[in-house]
Amino acid sequence: MTDEGFTMRCILPIALLAALSATSATSATSATSATSATSASAEATRLNAEGDRITDDAVHADHEGYAAVQERIHALNEGGRPVRDYHLSKAQCWLDVSFHEYTRNDRSAFTQGALDESVKLVAAMEGKVEPLPMDTPLVNDAARLRPDLWEKFAGLKQHAGFRCAQQLVACAEVELVHAGNEYNQQQWRHARPYVQIAEENTAEAQRAAEACVPPTPALPTPVTLSADVAFEFDRHTQSDVRSFDALTAALDRARQEKLSITAIELIGHADRLAGRGAEYNRWLSERRAATIAAWLGTQGIDASLLRSSYRGDSEQVKACEGVTPPSALHECLLPNRRVEVRITAVPQH
Repeated sequence: MTDEGFTMRCILPIALLAALSATSATSATSATSATSATSASAEATRLNAEGDRITDDAVHADHEGYAAVQERIHALNEGGRPVRDYHLSKAQCWLDVSFHEYTRNDRSAFTQGALDESVKLVAAMEGKVEPLPMDTPLVNDAARLRPDLWEKFAGLKQHAGFRCAQQLVACAEVELVHAGNEYNQQQWRHARPYVQIAEENTAEAQRAAEACVPPTPALPTPVTLSADVAFEFDRHTQSDVRSFDALTAALDRARQEKLSITAIELIGHADRLAGRGAEYNRWLSERRAATIAAWLGTQGIDASLLRSSYRGDSEQVKACEGVTPPSALHECLLPNRRVEVRITAVPQH
């Protein structure tokens, strides 16, 4: 929502408050002096007692007080604090609801209490107090309406996109206190308009916070490339590899498709001819996996990407029962004398 749209939703437009100092042409000099004096202190701006607001002079003096606080808020913005800042917005909204109730002849302590909250925030910002308060007092013992909205305010303050929603949250909180005060005085019918403002500001704040956070980039989908490297009977060196063609093809594909290799798993195997479960078979499968790891190093693969395991003869893929002579049996069992290579890669950006 634009700043203009936000202002239209406020109880009192900022421009109207800024114009308060013009209620009397002859008071311009005194209003400026009051502003300067007030800006230099953290003292509260005191309104005339409710029963004394019956003369032009009393009302005019109160208007000057409001104008002075408005000018202090303006000065904070001129000093670099953004209009949408949470605390500057909250000070403005407290000022707005105070003046709104003042013009409606509210004789309760809410008018002064809301003005006090505005002045306290202004003074803290002027004094560069850190951290500034994030709580919202229930002025004049206002009813705590809509617990669900208060929970949403708390959540929005922790949201990664709060910077885009802070103005809306600040004024929604103030309007909900405003509604609670009206509820205490005149029940739901008078509280309802301010509850609606709080609801609409909260919904818009949630949308603004979500839109403020860029979507998390989708993680690239991993690609798995596989190859088996077979060894001659009872052998485990590079010269005993039957062929590197399948593994070379997998690495070539990764390069051609611009895949970044993130992990390579090597699983060593042996055939059964030394006896099922023999420790020698496990040793042979370990040596074969180490041979492939060393060969990958010659291809520029970082050793930190490699993970090896050794299965011995526990995972035979061909039984070759009854195959003779021994040379034919050795050839038949070739797929069991292998190192499985499983390459995990992701597309490069």
